[in-house]
Amino acid sequence: MAAPAPSLISVFSSPQELGASLAQLVAQRAASCLEGDRGRFALGLSGGSLVSMLARDLPAAAAPAGPASFARWTLGFCDERLVPFDHAESTYGLYRTHLLSKLPIPDSQVLTINPALPVEDAAEDYARKLRQALQGDAVPVFDLLILGVGPDGHTCSLFPDHPLLQEREKIVAPISDSPKPPPQRVTLTLPVLNAAQSIIFVATGEGKAAVLKVR
Repeated sequence: MAAPAPSLISVFSSPQELGASLAQLVAQRAASCLEGDRGRFALGLSGGSLVSMLARDLPAAAAPAGPASFARWTLGFCDERLVPFDHAESTYGLYRTHLLSKLPIPDSQVLTINPALPVEDAAEDYARKLRQALQGDAVPVFDLLILGVGPDGHTCSLFPDHPLLQEREKIVAPISDSPKPPPQRVTLTLPVLNAAQSIIFVATGEGKAAVLKVR
């Protein structure tokens, strides 16, 4: 069994400093993956404050690789609310407006849920898209997942003490009783998070210090 990857905690003095460092890490990881055997970069994004951070700093950080490099990016979302894309709660909708308009990633390589489907069907449909795009792996492997953390410790739409924390078969799961509204969501499960090549957890604000045990 391979040794676990090393973990590192970095503390920044401001969201602006954090955002600039995060964008550089994403750009560096993308460049490394594009030079590797698979020649592609699979990135999973979370919502919240990450949208504005990445929209502000990632286009400039990734620009030196050139426009052609984005044709080999595959972009997915770690969880999504079951709302139309023009709804204020849509993670994809926010990224489409604020980030994807600045990055020439082909639409066909941006993987989204179908919000018109019932939540169970939306989860199955998204799982199919992930498997198809990420080379048909039983558990799709992202090169990098960027995850947020809630004050209660939840990440994606995996909440403390929720039954989905025990899910081991599905790679994408529906949730209809989210403790945080809106209640219907689609989320990656722990098998996918654990299979990722790299994960960055991003948390801002004093309210999350306790759950992260940052002192």
